[in-house]
Amino acid sequence: MLTVLDTKKSEKWDAIVRSFRDYDTYWLSGYVKAFRIHGDGEPLLFFYEDADVRGINVVMRRDVSCDIRFHGRIPKDSYFDFSTPYGYGGWLIEGEKREALFGAYEDWCRENGIISEFVRFHPMIRNHKSAAAFYEIKQLGEVVHMELSSPDSIWDNLTSKNRNMIRKAQRNGVQIKSGESAELYETFRQIYNATMDKDEAEKYYYFQPAFYDSVREDLQGNAKLFFAERDGQIIAASIMLIANSRMNYHLSGSVSEFNTYAPSNLMLYEAGMWGCAHGCKTLYLGGGVGSGTDSLFKFKRAFFKGDLHHFYIGKKVYDSKKYDELIRLRDKGITRDYFPLYRA
Repeated sequence: MLTVLDTKKSEKWDAIVRSFRDYDTYWLSGYVKAFRIHGDGEPLLFFYEDADVRGINVVMRRDVSCDIRFHGRIPKDSYFDFSTPYGYGGWLIEGEKREALFGAYEDWCRENGIISEFVRFHPMIRNHKSAAAFYEIKQLGEVVHMELSSPDSIWDNLTSKNRNMIRKAQRNGVQIKSGESAELYETFRQIYNATMDKDEAEKYYYFQPAFYDSVREDLQGNAKLFFAERDGQIIAASIMLIANSRMNYHLSGSVSEFNTYAPSNLMLYEAGMWGCAHGCKTLYLGGGVGSGTDSLFKFKRAFFKGDLHHFYIGKKVYDSKKYDELIRLRDKGITRDYFPLYRA
């Protein structure tokens, strides 16, 4: 049977999620509440269970008419699509007989006006494998994680240059601390926004104070703010997500004039050490911008010498007629390597 929950039923939502062996923070109701505030859509949890299989999927349900490129061109509440919440997600499935699960899910999507779905599968869980018969799956770039099995393993997996950068930060009086106060989150917001300014980031990557309030309040116990301090000033900071023995490097920023002290190197190392001491098995760092092997990827790669994982995405069109209709409305300036194409 297929059950659909919204975040008004957060307690039931999270109980279902935590009953799955491989869950991570990205599936929890507290995580998606912040992105609803950010304007990413309505969060929904799909839960399927029968005698042979059980599964969950978290999506952001988006009204296409809210896209600025369709304002006034299509009626409200007539065209919808799904996307994985910022970060990672996709189906977590326990059991091998999946046909009934995907059949019930596809029926629901068609009956409720869902045109398409875009999925970012979790690289550490590799849940794209169990969904390969349902979605069009594409492999993108490599991603990096840290193994947190022991302090020695963490240190041994660092490149020699990275170890030197960590020692440099320590010699220069950089200290790593953590906290969860509203004041710290506001300081983080300012540092993060300045970093986005420097990187000429798109508007989407700037989050309002209410977003951070939600992270702090709705993810208590699952989000931790680490920061690097020198002479009493915070010079770098990062939000880490923690759940089910997994850590994830979520959002991060640094004060550019202090980057010579390598605060981010020390901060990630100390965050990994904290995770190791608190029962976490991995710290997922991610990849480069656009899945490329850029300077960001090389920075992350310096924390792990072992084999890398890949990032996978999934695509599904539920209503090809409406999908094509929306493309015709947007037939100018569309980037063809994009999904869904009408949002390019």
